[in-house]
Amino acid sequence: MDLFLGSAEQGLIYGLLTIGIYISYRILNVADLTVDGSFTTGAAVSIMLTLAGHPVLGILLAAVAGALAGIVTAFLQTKLKIQPILAGILTMTALYTINLAIMGNRPNMSLLYQETIFTGIDEALGRWGELVFCLLICVVCVALVSLFLHTRLGLSVRATGDNEDMVRSSSINADLMKFIGLAVANALVALSGAVLCQYQQFTDISMGTGMVVIALASLVIGEVVFGWSKLMLAAMIIGTIIYRLIYALALQVEIPVMYMKLVTAVFVILAISYPVIVDKIKLHSQKRRTNHAIGQ
Repeated sequence: MDLFLGSAEQGLIYGLLTIGIYISYRILNVADLTVDGSFTTGAAVSIMLTLAGHPVLGILLAAVAGALAGIVTAFLQTKLKIQPILAGILTMTALYTINLAIMGNRPNMSLLYQETIFTGIDEALGRWGELVFCLLICVVCVALVSLFLHTRLGLSVRATGDNEDMVRSSSINADLMKFIGLAVANALVALSGAVLCQYQQFTDISMGTGMVVIALASLVIGEVVFGWSKLMLAAMIIGTIIYRLIYALALQVEIPVMYMKLVTAVFVILAISYPVIVDKIKLHSQKRRTNHAIGQ
């Protein structure tokens, strides 16, 4: 029970990260590597304000900090004409130093014995408090993002990812749409890092490393299990919970932690290439049946 509960809680928190990746990777069609840095930025802002006695403000300003990181990446892409992947890498690299500065040049910090956003909820609801609160945050974020994507501005962002040339010919500022899309995406990523920081009561300067792979794995699980439904944002959350459960089960069967990154990478490769593999198997089977029929 504790295994499922912990996986569900972490899945809901990381689900915000997955939605952020979904916006940049699927909607904007941009491979944004800013994520590894903005995730830690959210955690760094969150822990500093929590230590100052403002945990809720820490969550809100973490999202703002993440949005600013996304704006920097969009500026590098659109105004300085730097390739999207390189722009993300440059922002991520710069954020390492910025995150250290936010944390007072300390590589890790603890919230032990400090009040967090979970403190009062744990006292009121007990063991289920954290799950309920994480679920509430996800529901609010999914609802807000869904509403945004169905507004005129949100539809313009989606259209920019689908066909940028068409958007420009329609007199829509495609560069501005990228600014908005990457800002929203990284705000969600930083929000995920901020909530995780207060959930685990700990922040490390390298905690954002590999977040892109984790989010992509969760995204692919959501797409494979639920397909391209109208509830894709909810599917991203559920896909992340499934990923965290698989991760927890892998640790239960004593797969060494040092191998988990490799296992995750292989899993993402297989999941992304799943349609291609299925098509090749079908084509091979069809060729065998054709050759057999000719032979007869």
